[in-house]
Amino acid sequence: MSETATLRFASGEEIGLPVFTGGEGEKALDIEKLRAATGMVTLDEAYLNTASCRSAITYLDGEKGILRYRGYPIEELAEKSRFVEVAYLLMYGDLPIASQLDDFSAILNGSSLIHEDMRHFFLAFPNNAHPMSLLTTMVASLSAFYPVPENPTDEEEAQIIANLMSQVRTISAFSYKKFVGEPVVYPSHKLRFVENFLNMMFSSPVSNYQLDPDIVKAIEAFLIIHADHEQNCSTSAVRIAGSSLANVYAVISAGISALWGRRHGGANQAVVTMLRNIQQSGDDGRRFLEAAKSKDSRLMGFGHRIYKTHDPRALIMKKLCHRILGKPGMSDPMFDIAMRLEEAALSDDYFLSRNLYPNVDFYSGLILKAAGIPFDMFTVLFAIGRTPGWLAHWREMRHDANNRIARPRQIYTGPAERFYVPVSQREKHSVGVMRRSHTKALPVAPRDLISSSMDCG
Repeated sequence: MSETATLRFASGEEIGLPVFTGGEGEKALDIEKLRAATGMVTLDEAYLNTASCRSAITYLDGEKGILRYRGYPIEELAEKSRFVEVAYLLMYGDLPIASQLDDFSAILNGSSLIHEDMRHFFLAFPNNAHPMSLLTTMVASLSAFYPVPENPTDEEEAQIIANLMSQVRTISAFSYKKFVGEPVVYPSHKLRFVENFLNMMFSSPVSNYQLDPDIVKAIEAFLIIHADHEQNCSTSAVRIAGSSLANVYAVISAGISALWGRRHGGANQAVVTMLRNIQQSGDDGRRFLEAAKSKDSRLMGFGHRIYKTHDPRALIMKKLCHRILGKPGMSDPMFDIAMRLEEAALSDDYFLSRNLYPNVDFYSGLILKAAGIPFDMFTVLFAIGRTPGWLAHWREMRHDANNRIARPRQIYTGPAERFYVPVSQREKHSVGVMRRSHTKALPVAPRDLISSSMDCG
């Protein structure tokens, strides 16, 4: 007999709620029939205690610091696997055999070019356009060049997935070239996914980019650990947009737009901004730590909304970060400040007692900076890594026989019913009066303000 929970009201009325048990033993109250039986809905602002779907893709336990893709620990995948292999795992449920991996790699390679006419779109953007603004726009516009059938076959679906995974990477590199005013570098069939991206970013007609195996490994791991993270803000945006059966390119563009928010995808930028501010102040970090204790400043890159112990992704990035920063030629005062902050925080009871361990963003920002990734491209790298996860959720939802359009409820807090009054009879003190004024152009925020982040979300 299935387990149920009893919801009892003050009036004495009771209702039984089925209890759903997940694959790792986690439990949820099934409230699907709550409104029909009681006329009530639940109120859970920001959905912090609400499971919006059933998914077989990623398991996350924040209390124990566990993250697994399709059952595989993130630590093993980051150490032993390739990003393309992990993308296949997320998409299709199992690690590929050799022939499957070869076929998947081949279709990704063959799909890496974007339609040449799209080059004109890049020319129309301002020279200083943020790469994320180009990425969201260009991904949405892909549907005009690569029309999606209303009911794609398995083969057509596989091609759509390959297009988006490869073309997000290409568009990202082209966006950077637009940003710095250099000619684009096309993808090469001779290079793997990560090497190809770095070559498109940094190679130019007047200089060859020398691939550093340690940098390649670090970026590979960065993409793997960001490939999925359960029902985060951007993944939820993908599922909500996808539930309307919107075009998949628009759906992924919605995810990119949500990721761009400073509470979500830009947290590693906030770490670099913090370190730069410390460096410019002449402090070695100690005064900043003391200020963080008194809440006069915020210690970016420490603690996490979900993980109440070590962030498993942070431990992976920490190892790679120390390897890269220990390489000859990587000397940077900002890196020295970061290492002192890390050492001081990990030996301070104030931070340890509050589970304020360095999170993935603390190390990933340092790795991207050391790899030469420009500040404004940090969130773009996040988007490249997260695209397979978004697509996996889109595919899972598409094949779910119970898939319905998302339609959350709300608790209305506005005025009760009222009736129209002619304008001549309305009192002057009515709420919401708009004063007449001349329209002025909005000021343009400094780039650092636009790019800064407050939380990893």
